[in-house]
Amino acid sequence: MTVSLPLVLVLGVIAWAAIKFLGIRLWVVVVIALFGFYLSQTFLAPAIDTGTRTGVEVVNGTNK
Repeated sequence: MTVSLPLVLVLGVIAWAAIKFLGIRLWVVVVIALFGFYLSQTFLAPAIDTGTRTGVEVVNGTNK
């Protein structure tokens, strides 16, 4: 069975849980999100994309 969830929804739930249960402040979550958008426009973006895809393949067990 395959479940498709938008990444924004997953990250939103993680952020909500971090604020609610770990006591992380809202401004820290906002700064981390903005830093992620900043990194996506740098030369590191291809490495981040490749690492993320490889991690998802490992978790899903779909290594080629």
